[in-house]
Amino acid sequence: MIDAALARSIRLVVLDVDGVLTDGGVYLGAVEGQRLEFKRYDIQDGLGIHFMQKAGLRVAIITGRVSESVRLRAIELEIEDLAQDPQAQKLPAFLAMLDQHGIAPSEAAFIGDDFPDMAVLRLVGLPVAVGNAVPEVKAACKMQLTRTGGHGAVREFAERLLTARGTWESVTEQYVAVRSLPMLGNSR
Repeated sequence: MIDAALARSIRLVVLDVDGVLTDGGVYLGAVEGQRLEFKRYDIQDGLGIHFMQKAGLRVAIITGRVSESVRLRAIELEIEDLAQDPQAQKLPAFLAMLDQHGIAPSEAAFIGDDFPDMAVLRLVGLPVAVGNAVPEVKAACKMQLTRTGGHGAVREFAERLLTARGTWESVTEQYVAVRSLPMLGNSR
């Protein structure tokens, strides 16, 4: 359970990719000398991100790998704040995002799973560990999810955060209502 006051204070939710938005697996290959990398993303996580955005939260991605797959997923999810650092130096990107948007570290949540996430997890107001996080990350977090990365952990977080904020029902009902309207211009 998230304290309601803490939940309402969160303005920015930052997500790691490998082990959080994905199961941590990476598929590498090459076609005609062109390196290709594929990742599997959970659709329910994507809808959870959409719900957080509709509730007025800014969602960002900070990852320690550079991948076209991540860039494409960020575009699909309408996530404007994306930082990919091949050295897994996540803290500078996080601090830059805070500065750019005028957000305090205490107003941010970060969902992580492994050691590259620790610097940010130690700074945010709501550090969150996915179910498959290493023990040290779990120990550093105020909230531990039951679902694992790439298998609904982000959706679980979205539901718990928005429920604590008192907005889960309204956001999900609005989503369903929009998709229940008849299509305009359809004469059948």
